[in-house]
Amino acid sequence: MNRFAERLAAEGVNLRRGHPEILQVNVGKVCNLTCVHCHVNAGPKRREIITRQTIDRIVNWLAKSDIPTVDLTGGAPEMIPDFRYFVEHVEGLRPPRKIIDRCNLTILLEPGYEGLAQFLATKKVEIVASMPCYSPENVNAQRGEGVFDGSIAALQLLNSLGYGIDPELPLHLVYNPVGAFLPPSQDELELDYKRELKKHFGIVFNNLYALTNLPIGRFASYLRHNCKLEEYMQLLIRAFNPATVSGLMCRNTISVGWRGEVYDCDFNQQLGMQWSGNSGSKLFLWDIDPNSLEARVIMTGDHCFGCTAGAGSSCGGAIRSLS
Repeated sequence: MNRFAERLAAEGVNLRRGHPEILQVNVGKVCNLTCVHCHVNAGPKRREIITRQTIDRIVNWLAKSDIPTVDLTGGAPEMIPDFRYFVEHVEGLRPPRKIIDRCNLTILLEPGYEGLAQFLATKKVEIVASMPCYSPENVNAQRGEGVFDGSIAALQLLNSLGYGIDPELPLHLVYNPVGAFLPPSQDELELDYKRELKKHFGIVFNNLYALTNLPIGRFASYLRHNCKLEEYMQLLIRAFNPATVSGLMCRNTISVGWRGEVYDCDFNQQLGMQWSGNSGSKLFLWDIDPNSLEARVIMTGDHCFGCTAGAGSSCGGAIRSLS
């Protein structure tokens, strides 16, 4: 039973793709952190990593498209051996593409990654950084002891390079709830973050993205362990907001896995909801024509209520204002 599809039908909504504007590549599941909310189940012991051959095939495909934005995520995307290779080859495309790095901040200070922040600044890579709170207690509870201090040091390093200050070096932060509840107003929370981080640490940034935790991966395991999975699902279902559907990221984003396989979004990717062709064969990026994707039906499941609850949730934060 797909309760989300039933709800869309009841609302008279036919969820289909628009023109692709973002290519989001999950380059692997290796990460230096093991966060409670992680829907990817990423961690230091994971071995799924994109190969250089797959990177080349993705870049060659991208060169034939007009998709303007490449969004690199993981795990910690910077930990794959060919991260800089990937960035440099996307940077070399014409017309130019915007590159986003979804960074956990602490990786910028790890041994062996010296100069990484400077590399990102030189290549003018936009940084979207996880920062679940402006207080150490909540951050360390969700992401591990000492992560808050490391995140603050990394943000100060990025500010020193011009991130959050220079218009060509955008720095955005990401908030995730630390429990089974919806994010508060993104606009109000952003004001709190900016005030507290500036006052206590001298840190500035551009925008705050408030994301809803989806009930999959490690967060789903946390909910099951605490007997809260169905309770959280009911919270999401009750908070369904049809006004968010038009802004869902699955409508303009192609999600690609570390082997080059294709999905509607990163959440579908973690659930194995890979695209299939007319013959039933699984599709990879190089099998599809980016100009033939408009009106393609989007694969959904109960987890999609997480993106349509309250103000909605996308890779760019809330979809609608709560006010």
